[in-house]
Amino acid sequence: MSDTAIPLHAAPGDTTVSAASSGRRARHVLRALAWHLAPWLLPVALFALWSIGCERGWIAPQILPPPERVYDTFIELARSGDLASNTLISLQRVLLGFGAGTVAGFAIGAALGLSRTLEAYVLPSFNAIVQIPVLGWLPFLLLLVGVGEPLKYILIAHAALVPVTLSTLQGFRQTPATLDEVARVFKYNRWQRIVYLVLPAAVPTLATGIRLAFTKAWLALVVVELVASSEGLGYLIVYGRQLFQLDLVMASVVVVGAIGLAMNRLLDALEARLRRGQPSAFRE
Repeated sequence: MSDTAIPLHAAPGDTTVSAASSGRRARHVLRALAWHLAPWLLPVALFALWSIGCERGWIAPQILPPPERVYDTFIELARSGDLASNTLISLQRVLLGFGAGTVAGFAIGAALGLSRTLEAYVLPSFNAIVQIPVLGWLPFLLLLVGVGEPLKYILIAHAALVPVTLSTLQGFRQTPATLDEVARVFKYNRWQRIVYLVLPAAVPTLATGIRLAFTKAWLALVVVELVASSEGLGYLIVYGRQLFQLDLVMASVVVVGAIGLAMNRLLDALEARLRRGQPSAFRE
């Protein structure tokens, strides 16, 4: 028979520790659950208010159609192909305009960030010009390029250019001073300093600027399609308003919001990945 004694009952202290640990785990699970559910509270509450209001007749269905009617319209749009074709047109416009604006904004921001002299001459005028909203340029551009696709691309690119330019300028100016000293010790030339120091340090700021730029570009797309377009998601909204088919308007608005949210989440994930991949020497 073994000399080792086998306890038949847990000690009171062990029971207390186990209960405390279980309580902490339960609180942690509840906090995590609340954190993930919190963003959905407002949309669910609004949807419930919308459904109850339509069911009880608080608002006329001609003004606020019920959710099931909007859903039926969405299914009809999807089956007819109108939703897919107009969505693809809008995505093509925003991606081309956003790409052009991002490239131009990065070039301008980099030039301003690398030259104090150029910044002194150009930045004040740039800050004054960007205060003009996108629609403020519409009458002028209508005279120059007409109502065709170039008008839409220019306005979308303008919306993306501003945040990318400013974030690039800020990113190029936030290289840690200690790394500048290292560059001087290793006798880096200007190109090496940009590639190995400035760009890695600017990655988080650039990622934030690009995410904001896409949001601005997406909003500009919808506005431009509302004003001057015969295709796209913005056009569907205008078309539904003209025919007083508010179910079509709301179905299109839901699609616009869903695509914008999905793209924003995708860019959020990309930004987080870039931040994790950034060398620790460049982190704050």
